[in-house]
Amino acid sequence: MKVLANDGVSQSGIDVLTKAGFEVSTTTVAQEQLENYIKENDISVLLVRSATTVRKNIIDNCPSLKIIGRGGVGMDNIDVEYARNKGLHVINTPAASSHSVAELVFAHFYGLARFLHNSNRDMPLEGDANFKGLKKAYAKGIELKGKTLGVLGFGRIGQATAKVALGAGMKVIAFDPFLSKVNLELDFFDGQKVNFEINTISKEEVLNQSDFLTLHVPAQKNYVIDEADFKQMKDGVIIANAARGGVVNEIALVKAIESGKVLGAALDVFEKEPNPEIQLLMNSGLSLTPHTGAATNEAQDRIGTELADQIISILK
Repeated sequence: MKVLANDGVSQSGIDVLTKAGFEVSTTTVAQEQLENYIKENDISVLLVRSATTVRKNIIDNCPSLKIIGRGGVGMDNIDVEYARNKGLHVINTPAASSHSVAELVFAHFYGLARFLHNSNRDMPLEGDANFKGLKKAYAKGIELKGKTLGVLGFGRIGQATAKVALGAGMKVIAFDPFLSKVNLELDFFDGQKVNFEINTISKEEVLNQSDFLTLHVPAQKNYVIDEADFKQMKDGVIIANAARGGVVNEIALVKAIESGKVLGAALDVFEKEPNPEIQLLMNSGLSLTPHTGAATNEAQDRIGTELADQIISILK
């Protein structure tokens, strides 16, 4: 049987599939040519990440397809229910990249708290001529230890982010409409474990109390953070969105930064991805990455092997 990993897959995943007798192709087929390619090459398994979409035309017109796999968590680029109703298996890897996203969020948080995103731009330009001026400009950093992290969306990634926060000495509060209580187990290098019980609270309480705020929610029709929500936040809050573009009103975010309500914000995802608004790209209050939350070698290895194991379990 043939597997097309159209957005790529780790070598570890390829090795597992090949050993099980699958033929794996990592050819990147253009979206408009994908349907014909699958039919002409008798593809049984289509693996995608975020670049490729799998809509009804592919599901209806590619009878060889048995599995659609998403390397990652969100599956808004796949018509999941339609595919399942047509008898296809739709799989993903909800846990494989959770810690990777959590670490990226904290990379942004530490950078914003100490102005690294700006000083790294300014030092090459002015470090020799204006060292004292830059030192003064970036001398009012803040520490994360002792601060409150608010988590909107307390699923796997939200919980992984909370664990990093607890390890950093932060207080964690969370809102999730589907959870009332979560037990977090922190594992340490020497085998010790510490358990934390987090009772979720209302969204309004999270907004009111958070010094740092991170979103880990699925794509949805309305903004999770809109203009009115910014008004409920503490002055000087730092925000991160590594979930989905469109869950934060970017226009309202820019206004909140300009007013001083928001000290800074991190965006790994954008409403108009892959063409973010220029006012975001040029805003000194933003720390930006190009949707790389799950882009670590370790996460990609986990994703590849987890997908491979699921495929083998279904088809073998």
